[in-house]
Amino acid sequence: MYLCTLFCGIAYTNIIMQIITTKSELIRQVAACIRQNKTIGFVPTMGALHEGHASLVRRACSENEICFVSIFVNPTQFNNAEDLIKYPRNLAKDAQLLEQVGVDIVFAPTTEEMYNSQELNERFAFDFNGLDAVMEGAMRPGHFNGVVQIVSRLFHLVTPNKAYFGE
Repeated sequence: MYLCTLFCGIAYTNIIMQIITTKSELIRQVAACIRQNKTIGFVPTMGALHEGHASLVRRACSENEICFVSIFVNPTQFNNAEDLIKYPRNLAKDAQLLEQVGVDIVFAPTTEEMYNSQELNERFAFDFNGLDAVMEGAMRPGHFNGVVQIVSRLFHLVTPNKAYFGE
């Protein structure tokens, strides 16, 4: 309760970390923090969190006044439908880890919340100047376009002061 009330000026009852699932609520939360001139740290993830994620989140929490984490398994970065289906999803376990390390707000939308059917069928195109065709990109065509698509979308929603990514 106190973290969100202090940082965003929004009162919650007995909640330290909030999980939200809609873009409209995310925008409302971000706007409240911006009105309070709070710095926002953001860690975009696909879930299946581990200690590497926790270290990024701890850093985001220590360097900012509020920390947002997204958990979204992004279908646009999978060129193999079976890999998308098999990707581990356990929001309850991920939320437990995030609460322990001090996250204020988790954004965990559905695919339908993030993309309409046209957006899923007409893939985002970014020119990587050939970098997307070497190493892992050579084995996963379209992967990096999907990553850029979702990160761009999340950045427009969260408008973080700082973002944190793994190596």
